[in-house]
Amino acid sequence: MNYDFLKYWLALKSIAGIGNITFTALVDKFGSPSFIFNAAVSKLTEVNGITKKMASNINNFRDWDKINHDLEFLNKNGINIVTYQDEYYPAKLINIYDRPPFLYVQGSLIKDDINIAIVGSRIASTYGKYTTEKISRELAGKGLTIVSGLARGIDSAAHRGALFAGGRTIAVLGSGLDVVYPPENKKLFADIIQTGAVISEFPPGTPPRSANFPSRNRIISGISYGVLVVEAGEKSGSLITARLALEQGREVFAVPGSIDASNSRGTNKLIKQGAKLIENADDIVEEIWPQLEKQKTFKTISASAQQTETIKRSDKTLA
Repeated sequence: MNYDFLKYWLALKSIAGIGNITFTALVDKFGSPSFIFNAAVSKLTEVNGITKKMASNINNFRDWDKINHDLEFLNKNGINIVTYQDEYYPAKLINIYDRPPFLYVQGSLIKDDINIAIVGSRIASTYGKYTTEKISRELAGKGLTIVSGLARGIDSAAHRGALFAGGRTIAVLGSGLDVVYPPENKKLFADIIQTGAVISEFPPGTPPRSANFPSRNRIISGISYGVLVVEAGEKSGSLITARLALEQGREVFAVPGSIDASNSRGTNKLIKQGAKLIENADDIVEEIWPQLEKQKTFKTISASAQQTETIKRSDKTLA
């Protein structure tokens, strides 16, 4: 891991007041965080949103021992950092509002991944879990990568379906990568990183606070071509993901459920509002096919090819 490069990314993110938007604005102006720390206060305040106090905090930053300690921790635990300047940063995430300037990653990211998110209730019915695993297997068998949040219920079924098919799946956490939540999914976490990836914008040690999950959801939808919602109540967090997907210009799909089931009220409402009713994987592929044709990236990736693909890094991110 290239400490000399990455330490400036971690340091800048740690400074009070520097959010994702101001972080990006600074890098856009100066080209690299290393140049930002060498800039004069007067130059830093030329960036929209940067106050004199924030500029002074950057200019006077001295806590490099902690940053180096954090990098050592990442290295020892097999956690990589992928910045938005890296070619393996998810391409579709680049253009969302409030994109994270970098991601913590365990496993492998592939720049040609065609991602479909599957989300839903944590308290899923047998029907919901069966349907999720079936559609996930079908999509993974066609070479698509399944994205979800490693939560109980529908999320776990989505990851397992992809793994059962020998496909790739990406889990997006609302905690640090060293804090697996829920804890019973530790084995699933380990299985995912063998052929896919677990990612987070939150640094190690971050607990799964409730406020983290709406933020996590924008990444689930942001890296995907579309979001499939399976079993969601009227106030489900999965509906937040669907709303974010619409704001980001992504497709929204929903599996219909019984009119008597509380866990289907959210999904049935989405269908009423225009989400595409899904019965199988082909319904999703048909909808996103025009995007795939346009980008000429659609292909079936064999399991053996997936295993040999690695997260090739520029010398900026890997030593």
